[in-house]
Amino acid sequence: MDGTLLQGSATIEIARQLGVLEVGRAIEDRWARGAISDDEFWQTLLEICADADEEDIDAAFHSAPWMAGMIATFADIRERGEDAIVISQSPAFFVSRLERWGVTETYGSAVEIRRPLRANATLSADAKLVITEDALARRGLEVHECIAYGDSSSDLSLFAALPHTVGVNPRPALAALAARTYVGGDIGEAYRIGRALVAGGTDGRAAMASTSSEMARTFEEPGKSAPSAGRDVVG
Repeated sequence: MDGTLLQGSATIEIARQLGVLEVGRAIEDRWARGAISDDEFWQTLLEICADADEEDIDAAFHSAPWMAGMIATFADIRERGEDAIVISQSPAFFVSRLERWGVTETYGSAVEIRRPLRANATLSADAKLVITEDALARRGLEVHECIAYGDSSSDLSLFAALPHTVGVNPRPALAALAARTYVGGDIGEAYRIGRALVAGGTDGRAAMASTSSEMARTFEEPGKSAPSAGRDVVG
């Protein structure tokens, strides 16, 4: 979710809403540099949120800098009889709010306000793949019937396992693995790139290898018929 659907991070937006933006920025920076552990990161976030209520988290969610086109994209997925699934390392209590906008299932790190921090609370990179495989199995779908979108190293395992992948403003390591990439602020554009992979009927990575310097893309207008992709997964 962070970096793929959200132009920023849930932690930063929560801290901003609660008036402690610099604290949020500091722990994000220290965690990115490996200066603090996951547990230290979450414990600080829980301290920030100690007096927060549902209205505070709602306000942080709604004021966050989301990518353009999100609600329309989720609506298009539903109209096709498909599902959008968001799997994120951000707190589950924040990620779950995307279900109000049409996401079918959401998964996040097991962090709860005013509850003791659980061991291994962070949703791991490997867990993203396990959750995706389980979601496909429950629906009787194969990996080629799924499109994955992501931006960071936590999506590497998922991108390695699926043929249809779109890196959204991706880090270099993920961009190298993605079948296609999108750089910009409109998730609808990334979604059209993903659907074009399925419409082409080929393994996205094979297509990438055969056209490594090709920049032209075929877009499909939302709402028009196309071969079903089954499920869209956002990491």
